[in-house]
Formats: sequence, structure tokens, C-alpha cells
Amino acid sequence: MHMKVRDVMTSEVASVNGSTPFRDVAEVLIAHEVSAVPVVDGEGHVVGVVSEADLLRKEEFREQFYREGYRPPLRARLREAVGHGAAKTQERARGVTAAELMSAPAVTTRPYTSVVSAARQMSRHGVKRLPVVDDEDVLVGIISRHDLLKVLARADADIAREVREDIIGNCLWADLSGVEVSVSEGVVTLTGALERRSQARVLMRMVERTNGVIGVVDRLEWKEDDAGPWESA
Repeated sequence: MHMKVRDVMTSEVASVNGSTPFRDVAEVLIAHEVSAVPVVDGEGHVVGVVSEADLLRKEEFREQFYREGYRPPLRARLREAVGHGAAKTQERARGVTAAELMSAPAVTTRPYTSVVSAARQMSRHGVKRLPVVDDEDVLVGIISRHDLLKVLARADADIAREVREDIIGNCLWADLSGVEVSVSEGVVTLTGALERRSQARVLMRMVERTNGVIGVVDRLEWKEDDAGPWESA
């Protein structure tokens, strides 16, 4: 019911190695129209990520092109004061290879991680994409915010098929044969009759958790209201 990272990730990944020069890293970002690339070692293990921000930060701290005593923009100095500190940033900014410029350790995810967890990782770490690694930390793909949007934009027919086959068709805890499903613009409407009110509630919650579902309209009926007094109406 929950899509995994492997279902939406991009398997053909642009990457660089630690010795890749600054200019070549920039060309890879431009050529592949991405904002960041993983940095891998000789065995394909992800050791870091170099992004547009890492390259632009180098320009912010290139004092040799300014008058003596030049200081980076206030925004850059404040950002680094809150983050890793200006000293470390300036040290990285003097780098000329991917290994010297990259952010490390890399924030990665696994192919079997749910897309919801991957989205939370991106939000928590403030990144736009995550390298996907296997259990040996070898690069196998990459997942971006754009890939996550594909989950939200699933076709109505795909959502309806998943609800009918995976939830209703495989149900062992209740007879759902009388439930009908329709989907419009990501909103699922459930109609039909069940034995108990509690069964209808469980079904609603399962459908709500299906990837791509924007909302659920409850038109279910039941024969027995087994909701306890502690449950809300």
C-alpha cells in the first residue's frame, strides 16, 4: 500500500569522484540539469554530496578577486554562523576538487524505505534529493522532490485499482465484497454496507494512507454500531 523509494527513484545517476575538479563538477550539474550529485569512491560507495550551493559558496569566499579585507555577504556569514561555522566554510571554499567541496557525510536513503520517510528526511535535513544506497552503501539511484510529486499525482485509475485489489481484495478481517470504490481527482468515495461501524473506520484509515489519495468521502453504512463511548462520532 505504501510506495517505496525503489518505485520512484531514478536508477541512472550522475555522480563524480573525489578528485573531480570544480569546473567538471559544475559541468556535470549543468549537463544533467540537477542541483547536486553524489560523490563516490572507487567501489561506488557514497562519501558525500556536492551541490550548487557548495560551488556557489566557493565564489562567495573568493577573497583574491576582491579588495583586501573583503567579507562575504551578511546572509552568507549568518548562515554559516548558525551552521558549521565560517572557518570550516572558508576552508571548504578553498577546495578545488569534489572531495574538498562536498558536504559529508551524505544523507542517504535505502530502496526499501517508504517515500513518506524519504520526504521527511528531505525536510528534516533541508535537501532536495537523496542518494539511494544498498545495504553496502553502494549508490543504486537517487530520489528527488520531483520524484515524490509523482506519487501525489497518481492517476485516479491507479489509485482505484490499488484500493480494490490491495485493500478490499486482500482483506481478511471483514467482508468487504459489498464496498464500491470510485476516484476523482485523487478523492476516493467509498459506498456500500458493512457489518460493523468499526470495520468502516478501519477501511477509511487504510484508504487514507494510500499513496496519492487526497481525501476520502465516507458513504458507508453498517448494521451494528460497535463504537465505544470513548470514540468520537
